[in-house]
Order: sequence, then structure tokens, then C-alpha cells
Amino acid sequence: MNWNSLISDFEFYLKIERGLSENTVKNYCLDIVSLAHFLEENKIVQTPKNCTRETLQQFIYKQSKSIGSSSQARQISAIKSFFNFLIFENHRESSPADLIESPKLGRKLPETLNLQEIEKILDSIELNQTHGHRNRAIIETLYGSGLRVSELVELTMSNVFFKENIIRVTGKGDKQRLVPLGSYSKKYIQIYVDEIRQLQNINPQDNDVLFLNRNGGKITRAMIFTIVRNTAKKAGIKKKISPHTFRHSFATHLLENGADLRSIQILLGHESITTTEIYTHLDNKHLKNVMQKFHPRNQ
Repeated sequence: MNWNSLISDFEFYLKIERGLSENTVKNYCLDIVSLAHFLEENKIVQTPKNCTRETLQQFIYKQSKSIGSSSQARQISAIKSFFNFLIFENHRESSPADLIESPKLGRKLPETLNLQEIEKILDSIELNQTHGHRNRAIIETLYGSGLRVSELVELTMSNVFFKENIIRVTGKGDKQRLVPLGSYSKKYIQIYVDEIRQLQNINPQDNDVLFLNRNGGKITRAMIFTIVRNTAKKAGIKKKISPHTFRHSFATHLLENGADLRSIQILLGHESITTTEIYTHLDNKHLKNVMQKFHPRNQ
């Protein structure tokens, strides 16, 4: 029983049995590969079947010097999942990772943009440039529907329903949800599809993918990050932003304008309402206005 063969089985287990997203599966497997490399580099002769808690603690301690607490927490989660998988497959009777604790993660409030900053970013996109309409459609969709970047790159033509103003999104764990298509998103997607996309030489395997790169293939996550950062820089936005910033802004602006948390949860595809509750901490001005308006002592 060697590490490589079990990591391959573990990958299949995460995809099929657990239904985890492609990125989570990839990161979990890379974490176990790192553990195997650690054993090899330190000449620790242990298989997945007899790997000890002390060995895992040595590995985690070494990793903690070079990675942040959130990455460390994910790595510990991957290790626990791996040894639980071994128990599931009857390769072990107990897990050496059971008593290992993850680092306490503080709740970090995400960066958001106000409406003026978002309009400034959108207005800075030159539509007469080669990818102007595509980039405008991308950012309009990130903000207009609150998509994760992974959901955006996987969005297909067949899942955009212009007549119904709805898009079908495949989120974490391959869970699907329907999200309204905003009027601005719809406008720029239609222009991109009708006037730009159809003129490209599209790779056959990417024929249904909505957003394409210059070579007619599916656009990558990294390219979306580059588009967002370059556009924000051009617009003179000093905040450190990413594609996720538009998702956070989408949720925050809905909340500020009276949307309830349950509706925002559904739109974002959050499994738990506690994940959505972070947005109640974002805008103190909004909360102060709520207190002023509704608390009986402020009447």
C-alpha cells in the first residue's frame, strides 16, 4: 500500500463519494502529496497504514512556518479526510489525525466596492478594444449575479436563458442554482455573443463555453483575476480587489437595499446561513441607520 496509489483512490473518493468541487479535490490531493514528500525527504519510512500522529504533527509544524493559518486549516482538513477515507476503505481502524486541532481562524471581513467605484471600473473598460465587450460582460456578470470566479469560467451558453433573464450556475460540489440575470449583464453578454464571440475560431470542446480567450478556448481563472486587477488599476482604484470582491459587493449592496439574508444565501449558493451572516458586519453606516429608524429608544 503506497502513497501514490491511495492518493489516486482518494481523489476518486472526493469526487464521487463526497461530491467536492474540482478545486477542493485538487488542493486536498496536493496536500497529501506534500505529506508524502515530507516523509521521503526526512527518510521517515511510514506508509498510510502505519503513519503516526507524531509524524503528522512534525509535518504540520514544518508547514506552519511557510503557509498562512487558512492554508494550514485546509491542509489539516485534507489530512483528516484522507485518513477517514482509509478507515472507510478498511485500510486502517483509526485515524492518527483525530486529535490534531486546526488553527483558530479569525473572521476577516472581505473588501467591498461602493457603487461609484464599480461604475468607475466599468466605465474604464474601452469597448472599442479587442476584448472590451467580453471584459465588460465578465465584470457585469460577476457583480450583477454574484458569481464565484470558478462559476463564471464554467458558465455555458446553454445555461444562459435570455428570454427568462436567468442563468443556471454550477457551484461548489456540482450543486446547481438559478440566478437572475441583471439587465446590464444581459445587455453586454448579448453584445459579446452576437457581435464578438461568433467571429472567433472556437475550439470544438469549448463550443458551449460562454467566455472564451483569444484562442477560442475556455478562459481561465487566472485570466479573470488579471482582467479584474488591470481594470481596477486603470480606473484608479487603490483597494486590493479580486473577482470575489464583486461577489462581496453584490451581497453587501443587496443587504443595504433591504434584501433578507435568506434570499442572499440562495443567490450566493451558500450552504449555511452563517456564511452569509458575515455581510451583516460590513457596513456600519447601514446598521446605524437601521438602529436609528427601528429602535424604540431612537424614535
